[in-house]
Amino acid sequence: MPFNYDLDFHSLDFRAHPELYRVGKGEQGVLLVEPYKGEILPHWRFRTPAVAQESSTTIYGLFEAYLQDHDFVGADMARKFLQMGFTRARRYANHRGGKKYDGPVPDDKKGQSGAHGRAELPRSPEDPAKAEAAAIFKQKWDQAKQHPEYLRQRAEFEARYGK
Repeated sequence: MPFNYDLDFHSLDFRAHPELYRVGKGEQGVLLVEPYKGEILPHWRFRTPAVAQESSTTIYGLFEAYLQDHDFVGADMARKFLQMGFTRARRYANHRGGKKYDGPVPDDKKGQSGAHGRAELPRSPEDPAKAEAAAIFKQKWDQAKQHPEYLRQRAEFEARYGK
Protein backbone atom coordinates (compact mmCIF):
# COMPACT_ATOMS: atom_id res chain seq x y z
CA MET A 1 0.00 0.00 0.00
CA PRO A 2 1.33 3.47 -0.81
CA PHE A 3 2.26 5.87 1.95
CA ASN A 4 -0.72 7.99 2.99
CA TYR A 5 0.28 11.67 2.99
CA ASP A 6 -3.29 12.76 3.85
CA LEU A 7 -3.10 11.92 7.57
CA ASP A 8 -2.79 14.56 10.29
CA PHE A 9 0.87 13.92 11.11
CA HIS A 10 1.04 16.80 13.61
CA SER A 11 -1.32 15.10 16.05
CA LEU A 12 -1.10 11.42 15.13
CA ASP A 13 0.83 9.03 17.38
CA PHE A 14 1.77 5.98 15.31
CA ARG A 15 2.82 4.03 18.39
CA ALA A 16 -0.78 4.25 19.57
CA HIS A 17 -2.18 3.74 16.04
CA PRO A 18 0.16 1.41 14.11
CA GLU A 19 -2.77 0.35 11.91
CA LEU A 20 -2.53 3.73 10.14
CA TYR A 21 1.11 3.26 9.18
CA ARG A 22 2.09 2.38 5.62
CA VAL A 23 5.59 1.18 4.77
CA GLY A 24 5.37 2.83 1.35
CA LYS A 25 8.44 3.05 -0.86
CA GLY A 26 11.92 3.88 0.27
CA GLU A 27 12.05 6.68 2.81
CA GLN A 28 8.44 7.82 2.57
CA GLY A 29 7.24 9.38 5.81
CA VAL A 30 10.63 9.32 7.49
CA LEU A 31 10.29 12.94 8.62
CA LEU A 32 6.59 12.73 9.42
CA VAL A 33 5.84 9.66 11.54
CA GLU A 34 5.84 10.44 15.26
CA PRO A 35 6.92 9.67 17.90
CA TYR A 36 9.65 7.88 15.95
CA LYS A 37 10.91 10.89 14.04
CA GLY A 38 11.51 12.65 17.35
CA GLU A 39 13.27 9.63 18.81
CA ILE A 40 15.54 8.87 15.86
CA LEU A 41 16.24 12.21 14.14
CA PRO A 42 18.45 13.63 16.94
CA HIS A 43 20.90 10.76 16.27
CA TRP A 44 20.95 11.09 12.46
CA ARG A 45 24.24 12.61 11.21
CA PHE A 46 26.59 11.89 8.30
CA ARG A 47 29.03 14.83 8.11
CA THR A 48 32.16 12.64 8.45
CA PRO A 49 32.81 8.89 8.45
CA ALA A 50 33.32 8.93 12.22
CA VAL A 51 30.05 10.79 12.77
CA ALA A 52 28.27 8.43 10.34
CA GLN A 53 29.64 5.40 12.20
CA GLU A 54 28.39 6.66 15.54
CA SER A 55 25.03 7.71 14.08
CA SER A 56 24.38 4.52 12.15
CA THR A 57 25.38 2.36 15.13
CA THR A 58 23.03 4.30 17.42
CA ILE A 59 20.14 4.14 14.95
CA TYR A 60 20.75 0.43 14.37
CA GLY A 61 20.61 -0.04 18.14
CA LEU A 62 17.22 1.73 18.16
CA PHE A 63 16.15 -0.55 15.29
CA GLU A 64 17.02 -3.62 17.36
CA ALA A 65 15.29 -2.21 20.45
CA TYR A 66 12.10 -1.56 18.47
CA LEU A 67 12.22 -5.13 17.16
CA GLN A 68 12.72 -6.45 20.68
CA ASP A 69 9.66 -4.44 21.78
CA HIS A 70 7.69 -5.85 18.82
CA ASP A 71 7.30 -2.28 17.53
CA PHE A 72 7.46 -2.83 13.79
CA VAL A 73 6.63 0.79 12.94
CA GLY A 74 9.60 1.99 15.00
CA ALA A 75 11.89 -0.61 13.44
CA ASP A 76 10.76 0.36 9.96
CA MET A 77 11.31 4.04 10.71
CA ALA A 78 14.83 3.28 11.98
CA ARG A 79 15.45 1.33 8.77
CA LYS A 80 14.27 4.37 6.80
CA PHE A 81 16.66 6.65 8.70
CA LEU A 82 19.53 4.28 7.86
CA GLN A 83 18.45 4.36 4.23
CA MET A 84 18.22 8.16 4.34
CA GLY A 85 21.71 8.33 5.84
CA PHE A 86 22.97 6.45 2.80
CA THR A 87 21.02 8.45 0.22
CA ARG A 88 21.79 11.86 1.71
CA ALA A 89 25.49 11.13 2.19
CA ARG A 90 25.62 9.88 -1.44
CA ARG A 91 23.88 13.06 -2.58
CA TYR A 92 26.49 15.18 -0.80
CA ALA A 93 29.26 12.95 -2.18
CA ASN A 94 27.98 13.64 -5.72
CA HIS A 95 26.71 17.22 -5.37
CA ARG A 96 28.67 19.73 -3.31
CA GLY A 97 26.18 21.39 -0.99
CA GLY A 98 23.67 18.56 -1.41
CA LYS A 99 21.50 20.22 -4.04
CA LYS A 100 20.71 17.59 -6.67
CA TYR A 101 17.96 19.25 -8.74
CA ASP A 102 17.63 22.67 -10.34
CA GLY A 103 14.85 24.92 -9.09
CA PRO A 104 12.35 24.72 -6.23
CA VAL A 105 10.18 21.73 -5.37
CA PRO A 106 6.63 22.34 -6.64
CA ASP A 107 4.25 23.19 -3.78
CA ASP A 108 2.13 20.08 -4.35
CA LYS A 109 5.23 17.84 -4.12
CA LYS A 110 6.84 19.21 -0.95
CA GLY A 111 7.83 16.43 1.45
CA GLN A 112 8.07 13.90 -1.38
CA SER A 113 11.24 12.72 -3.05
CA GLY A 114 12.04 12.91 -6.72
CA ALA A 115 12.91 15.32 -9.49
CA HIS A 116 9.30 16.40 -10.17
CA GLY A 117 10.26 17.58 -13.65
CA ARG A 118 13.38 19.43 -12.53
CA ALA A 119 16.72 18.86 -14.23
CA GLU A 120 19.51 17.16 -12.27
CA LEU A 121 22.44 19.46 -11.62
CA PRO A 122 25.90 18.42 -12.81
CA ARG A 123 27.81 16.21 -10.41
CA SER A 124 30.80 17.55 -8.52
CA PRO A 125 33.99 15.54 -8.12
CA GLU A 126 33.17 12.86 -5.54
CA ASP A 127 33.71 13.83 -1.92
CA PRO A 128 35.55 10.78 -0.49
CA ALA A 129 34.50 11.48 3.11
CA LYS A 130 30.81 11.63 2.19
CA ALA A 131 31.20 8.52 0.02
CA GLU A 132 32.68 6.68 3.01
CA ALA A 133 29.87 7.96 5.25
CA ALA A 134 27.37 6.66 2.69
CA ALA A 135 29.03 3.25 2.66
CA ILE A 136 28.82 3.09 6.47
CA PHE A 137 25.09 3.79 6.40
CA LYS A 138 24.59 1.39 3.47
CA GLN A 139 26.10 -1.47 5.48
CA LYS A 140 23.75 -0.84 8.42
CA TRP A 141 20.75 -0.32 6.12
CA ASP A 142 21.45 -3.64 4.36
CA GLN A 143 21.81 -5.33 7.74
CA ALA A 144 18.46 -3.91 8.89
CA LYS A 145 16.42 -4.73 5.80
CA GLN A 146 17.72 -8.33 5.82
CA HIS A 147 17.35 -8.87 9.58
CA PRO A 148 15.30 -12.07 10.07
CA GLU A 149 13.20 -10.60 12.89
CA TYR A 150 12.50 -7.46 10.86
CA LEU A 151 11.35 -9.61 7.94
CA ARG A 152 9.16 -11.69 10.24
CA GLN A 153 7.59 -8.64 11.88
CA ARG A 154 7.06 -6.95 8.52
CA ALA A 155 5.23 -9.99 7.16
CA GLU A 156 3.14 -10.16 10.35
CA PHE A 157 2.36 -6.42 10.13
CA GLU A 158 1.34 -6.66 6.48
CA ALA A 159 -0.83 -9.71 7.15
CA ARG A 160 -2.50 -8.02 10.12
CA TYR A 161 -3.11 -4.61 8.56
CA GLY A 162 -3.18 -5.55 4.88
CA LYS A 163 -0.35 -3.21 4.03
